[in-house]
Order: sequence, then C-alpha cells, then structure tokens
Amino acid sequence: MIDFSVPGVNPENHRVVVVGSGPAGLLAAMVLSLNGVRVDLIDRGAPLQERARDLAGFHRTRVPDRESNLLFGEGGAGTYSDGKLYTRVDDALEIPCLQTLVDHGAPEEILFDSRAHIGTDRLHKILPRFRETLVDQGVRFHWRTRLERLLVDPDRSRVLGVGTNNGDLSCDALFLAPGHSARDTLRSLHAQGLEVSAKPFQLGVRIEHPQELINRGRFGEGPEAAILGAASYNLVCRARNDKPATHSFCMCPGGRIVASVNTPGELCTNGMSNSTHSSPFANAAVVTTFGPREFGDGPFAGVEFQERLERSFFDAGGGDFTAPAQHADDFIRGSNTETLRRSSYRMGTTPARIDTLLPGRAYDAIGRALLEFDRKIPGYAGDSGILVGLESRSSGPLRIPRDRETLTATGFENLYPLGEGAGYAGGIMSAAIDGARAARVHLVRIRA
Repeated sequence: MIDFSVPGVNPENHRVVVVGSGPAGLLAAMVLSLNGVRVDLIDRGAPLQERARDLAGFHRTRVPDRESNLLFGEGGAGTYSDGKLYTRVDDALEIPCLQTLVDHGAPEEILFDSRAHIGTDRLHKILPRFRETLVDQGVRFHWRTRLERLLVDPDRSRVLGVGTNNGDLSCDALFLAPGHSARDTLRSLHAQGLEVSAKPFQLGVRIEHPQELINRGRFGEGPEAAILGAASYNLVCRARNDKPATHSFCMCPGGRIVASVNTPGELCTNGMSNSTHSSPFANAAVVTTFGPREFGDGPFAGVEFQERLERSFFDAGGGDFTAPAQHADDFIRGSNTETLRRSSYRMGTTPARIDTLLPGRAYDAIGRALLEFDRKIPGYAGDSGILVGLESRSSGPLRIPRDRETLTATGFENLYPLGEGAGYAGGIMSAAIDGARAARVHLVRIRA
C-alpha cells in the first residue's frame, strides 16, 4: 500500500513554504515534513481557538473579519462544515489520508464507510492534534500571515520566497493552496505573472427542510425508521434537451445554514452539522453549472459574476447578512412568500424573490430539479422547503494551469498549485489527496 514516505530523500536543509492550512496545505505539510523537509506554513486566518472568537464577533456585530472567518483560518473552509469525506476520486493516497485523520481522533469507520463524515465538533478536536504532530515534525506555523507577492529569480521561472504582511520568507519551493475564496491573492499573483484561467463552477441555492420530512421521504414512517437517525440524500436531475443538469451538494442532515463570507457587502450561504446531526433541520445546496459561455471571457470573469450575485443577495436581505429567502413552492410559481418558515440560519431571513435574483438559467434548472426531487422525497418542493440565500462557492471558477507530470504551475519550476483554490479538488478528501500527491512528486524530484 502506498504511504507518505518517499525512500532515498535527503533534503539537505531544503525548505518550502505552504500557503493555506486547509486539507491540501495540511497534507502537503505532513508529507513533506515527515520526509525531512523544513516547512513554513502560512495562513491569513487564525488558529482555531482565535478563529472561533473572530467568528463569534461576526455573529455579534455582523461585521466580518476579512482575514479570520468561516473561510480562512486553521483547517480552511472545511473546518465549519459537515466534515464529509466521500469523494469520487479513486486514489491510493486516500487510505493514508483517512488513516491520518483516524490517528488524530476521527472515528475508525471513516476507513470503510462510503458516506463517511466527521462533523464540525470532531474536526475542532482533530485539528489541534494534527497541528501538534506537524510542529513535532518541525513545521513552523505563521498565523494571520497573508501572501502578498512572489519573490522570483531574474528570469521569473523560479520562486525564491514569498512576501507577506509579516515580512519575507525564503524557500526552495512553494505549495499554493489558498482556497477558492482567496480572490485578492489570486488576482495579485496573476498580476505578477501566474497564469490563471476560467473554468466552470457550480451555482445555486441552499434549501432547508424539517429533518422529519427528509426522514419520512427516505425511511418511511414505520417504527423501525426511528432507529436509523437523520436521513441524508444525494439527488440528481439530469440534463434534458437544452436544460442543464442540476444536483444536490453538501447535504447536511440535522445541520444548519451559515453565512460563508469573508468580506462586507457579499452574501453566500453554506451548510454545516455536528457529528450527532441533532438539529431539527436538513439543508443542502441545489446547484447547476455555469461556465465561460454564461459568465463571459477573461480569467476572472467567473469571479466577477460570483461577486455581482453575492452583492445582489446581500442587498436583497437588507444589507446586514440577513438572508433573502423564499418557500420552494413560491420559487417554482414565481410568487412572493408572505410569511417565512423558521430557519436554522442564525443571522435571520427575510422574504425575497430568489426566483428573480438568480440568473434565468439557474432559475429554470433549479425549478425543474425541485419538481423532480419532490417525486423522490414528497414535500421537497412544497412550502416546507425554504430557499435561503445564494450558494455560489461550492466550487471555484478559476484554475491555475499546471504540468501533468511535475504538477508545477505553467512557467514555474517550483510552484505547486493545490486544492480547490487552484481548481484541482472539490472537497476535503480530494483536496487532501491533491496536497499529498504534489508533496510526493516534489520529494521524488529533489531525490533525483
């Protein structure tokens, strides 16, 4: 079985910088440091305990900390999620990645459960233990440290270090895993010569139901259903004629909806749940695909498209992170919701015409999907379903092109773009695998 060790590596004071402490960055740091490489890991956000305080401040004041929030900080955006570990990626590195989580406190069933998840509460115990292991292996953490520029050699093909808000760090290689919401970082690096291209991404809404409705639709109403716990779902509405495909994503049984934001004036929602799935609500994204044909030319056209929509949803909610919301049946009919059902979204909801806030393509695709999903889970498209805000960051609209063999960015010898922010992952496990793989490739290259 493949593992994280690479025989024959003699780093000889080889030092790398890893940008981002999400799953891609953490696993890259783990593999590199385990094989003797000196690692500086920088993250613009805070370590977990401080990050939790920053997030509490946002909920209290409705003013987000631009650097430490639900998206940035120890563990990345996945820290405040369901901790889902299932992936469509078939890779030999999946088992050692999962085993690493088990070694730091995750339940052993994630090694064999096809629908494995950890839960936000468990993630908050695992991450500090993971950090302790990395520190013991020599990794130096630099929190609240934002990447601002690349330090490169005269021919601009090799990274010599990075410039940050806390000073410069030299390195022999750079592993770039900033996450899909580090838009300012990616714009800055592109201006310095890093190639960036647009790619399709998922756009839609967050929908919430009483967990009881989902349980009944999936398990029935017999007495045996009560012992099965909170039901989940994975629903697909296939493309038909000129209508695009739509699917559910990041379903959180017994969870709640959160404001997944890092800047004032923009609203995006996401879902999270603890390991017990104890909330009376179930939520999921319902998304369809948008690409350059829909949002226009240019490497950052998709980002600009996201930003425009996020601002319009922020304004429609009243400008204070209250979320615009609409019952599912009113969304389908294109009518107002007079009185909203209760939601788990703690920043509050207000009635709004989400059917008109979304682009027409998204409205058509999601409306058709809701009706199809209702045939599988009765009541899904009725007034028990409530659409809350915009789901615009389930995937990123950018890709940093890289070589298939060396995994280095186009034009650079030693810059490795990783994870969701670079366009090579779509969740915790695929990002972790991508980080571990790039680290192993680099180790083989310096061994040779």
